[in-house]
Amino acid sequence: MVDTVVLYGIKTCSTVKKAMKWLEDRGIPVRYHDVRKDGLTAALLEGWVEAVGWEKLLNRSSLTFRRLDEAQKQDLTQARAVALMLEHPTLVRRPVLESGKTVTVGFRPELYEGLFAPTA
Repeated sequence: MVDTVVLYGIKTCSTVKKAMKWLEDRGIPVRYHDVRKDGLTAALLEGWVEAVGWEKLLNRSSLTFRRLDEAQKQDLTQARAVALMLEHPTLVRRPVLESGKTVTVGFRPELYEGLFAPTA
């Protein structure tokens, strides 16, 4: 039995679309959470940071990050990165997938295959 699966992203992200299609094609029920529209909580972000690290979670190549003031980009710490991601949810690398207690960032078919492989 598959745990509750939640996919976090934004509708315009092509990688989020690929992940959703992959899940739907395999009949995996998924709840979608739009980080731009629905927002994020500090507790949720802290959980992701604990699971994958803030450096992996923060999307430094995003348009949002590039538009930040240079001072905001300098000397980032975990606390500052989390505060920025709370203020600008599109700074989170996408998609973030929660399946049970597992948190993954990004989409690669082989990664999802491993997560949702049938168990004997």
